[in-house]
Formats: sequence, C-alpha cells, structure tokens
Amino acid sequence: MRRLAGWLSDLRVAIVLLLLIALASAVGTGIPQGDPPASYVEAYGDTPWLGLLNGEQVLQLQLDHVYSSGWFLALLAWLGLALILCSWRRQWPALQAARRWIDYRTPRQLSKLAIAESRPCPDPAASLERLRAVLSARGWQLQPGDQRLAARKGVAGRVGPLLVHTGMVLLMLGAVWGALAGNRLERFLAPERSLDLLARNGDNQLTITLQNFQVERDTAGRPEQFRSDLLLEGPGERLEREISVNHPLRHRGITIYQADWSLAAIDLQIGGSPVLQLPLQTFPQLGDQVWGIVLPTRPDGTAPVLLSLESEQGPVQVFGENGERIALLRPGGPAEEVRGLPLRVASVLPASGLLLKRDPGVPLVYLGFAVTLLGGGLSLVATRQLWAIADDGQLHVGGLCNRNLAAFAQELPGLLAEAQQG
Repeated sequence: MRRLAGWLSDLRVAIVLLLLIALASAVGTGIPQGDPPASYVEAYGDTPWLGLLNGEQVLQLQLDHVYSSGWFLALLAWLGLALILCSWRRQWPALQAARRWIDYRTPRQLSKLAIAESRPCPDPAASLERLRAVLSARGWQLQPGDQRLAARKGVAGRVGPLLVHTGMVLLMLGAVWGALAGNRLERFLAPERSLDLLARNGDNQLTITLQNFQVERDTAGRPEQFRSDLLLEGPGERLEREISVNHPLRHRGITIYQADWSLAAIDLQIGGSPVLQLPLQTFPQLGDQVWGIVLPTRPDGTAPVLLSLESEQGPVQVFGENGERIALLRPGGPAEEVRGLPLRVASVLPASGLLLKRDPGVPLVYLGFAVTLLGGGLSLVATRQLWAIADDGQLHVGGLCNRNLAAFAQELPGLLAEAQQG
C-alpha cells in the first residue's frame, strides 16, 4: 500500500497528468463542445479532424464533451488524489518538522549543517546574548537554552506548498461540480422577444427580454462589438442591464454572455400591401454568414426569387431561379420592380445570440484560485533555521535554509559581526 501511495504521489506522475489534462483541454478548445451528434458526423465526415478522427470517432472518444467526459474526470480525480497524497506524505511532515524545535547541544553537531562557522570571542556568553537581541529585532523566533540558542524565521513558507495543493484540489472540485451539475443554454432573441427560465418545480424563475440589440461595425463594415439591452423580471424584481462581448451579466447564479449575432426577420412591402415581417433562415451553402428567404412572385407560388443578405445594413440581393442577380434592394430605400412586382425592404431585424450558463462550481473555482495564489506567494518565503553555542572562548553558529542558501550564507557573517560589535 505504501509503495502504491508513493507511486501515486510521485512528482513525475503528477507532471504527466498535468500534461494529459492540458492536451485534453487543447482538444476541447479545438473541437466545438456540446453540439448535436449529427453535426460532428457531418463536419468531420469528409475531412477528419487534424486528418486523424472522423465524426464517429470523435463521438466515441467523447471529444464532443471533453470536460464532462468520464476519462477527463478520471484524470482530474487522479491528479487530485496525487496532490492529496503528496501533501499528506511530504508537505505536512515538512511543515511539522519546521515547527518542531531541534536542540543541538555540541559544536560538533553544528559543524555538520549546511552552513557552519566558529568565531573566537572574549566573552562567548555576551556575544550569544547580543546575537539573540539582533535576531529578535529582525523578527526571528527564538528558543534560548543553557549557553546555546535556536532561532527560526519564515516558517510560513512551509505552508505555501500545502495551500497550493489545496487550491488546485478546490479548482478541480469546482470544475467537476460545474461539469456535472451546470447548465448551458444558447438562444437567439430578436428585440422585444422573451425567454422564460423555469425552476425545477416548473415555476417561472426568470424572464429575459431583449429590449434592443446593436451591432457596432468598423469603417469597412466588419462587426466589432455586439450590445444587448436586457430586461430581467422575476418574483419581486425588475432589472435593466446591458451586456456586450467580454462583459457578461451575472445574476442569481446565472451568467449571461453576449455570444453571437444573427438576422431574425426581414420587413417587406410587396406592391401596395402592408409591411410583412418574414423570418430569415441561414444558407450555409452560400457562405458562413448569409441569410435569406425564398419568395414566390406569382399568386400560384411559381417564379420564386431568393433574397439574400449578409448584415442588417444590407444590401439585399435578389436572385432568380438560374442564379442570376436581378435586383439590389437597400433597407429603408425605395421599391424596386422584381418580375413586375414592386418590392421594398423596410428594415432587417437582427437577433442577439445569448449564452446562458449556470455553473455552481464557480465560487469554488474562484476560492481555489485565491488559495493557490496565496500559497504560491508564501512558497517564495525562505524557511531559515539557526543555532548558536557559546563554548570555550568561541561562538559556534550553524544554519539551514530550504531556499536560496547562498543568500543566507552571505547574511550570516553580517549577523555575527553585528552581534560582536554590539
């Protein structure tokens, strides 16, 4: 059992696990997560991912949901167990040893330490007392004895590795909790449309209404920023908030992200008819961001034309059955005759792509980050130990340090010189 625990807590095993988790995270970033299974079969059917995996293999290896897959959670559990065992077998005993006073009684014992020095003194007892005063003034903890002295400083540095391991375990627990108990919902909303979120008992928990949506573009017409004005209504509350890319909204455990944009509908006036609002659909065969609608120009439904556009600003291109462009319409512009039928585009209605996430593990993840950062800072603190013995006209001094021993070796002669001059 001890051999197994030693292997599990080995640093090399932990490094391999970290590399595997990093590689898995890279795969999860490269492959879209949470899409319908059919989309992977279609996307990687003719062109396998990285030339290695087709859609069926992606699904079999659970690469469509890496962060909640069984093998990824097993890696996290293994790494967490390794950190706990390492803390229990190594870091905790090191902290206990640093807190335990060691009483060296003879100069011979001090001579075996990493740093050792002996200096002749007319009055070793007085020099020892002055050294005690110097160390006390510099914040050292002291344990005086009969003609000897033990001192230590920076014991908090031994707590650092324990806190780092604790923080990483908290991070992984938060990630696992979020992957297993979290929820994710992505919807496109047009202005004045609402989305109802229900509680587990079926009651209406929150209603999200899109009041306004704006697409900010550069001088070349490329999207730069998306902004959504939201109205949140729930039991006893009514809030108005704005979200944009990289500026989400967090409310009652739900995070609302501005994730994407789309075109929802087009307002058309056909001849002398009132303005009709017709839904738009995507045409991926024409491009990544092309929306349109097929519209018949005869009462019997024949002679259809395709109206396509790439942004809410237009223009709206009109194509005939043979793919030839026959008209170009501007939103808000005048009507154009299309096969004897006057068509006017009054406006185009954009839709905001909202991503809603409920991740109960977020507070634990933040706590893990804080504990890890605190532990990393404390780990930089060097733990120093010093012993001094006054004996036969000499002051014998020895010391240990777990970090930057050279600096401690340079500091020690200064401490002794100050003690002797005092």
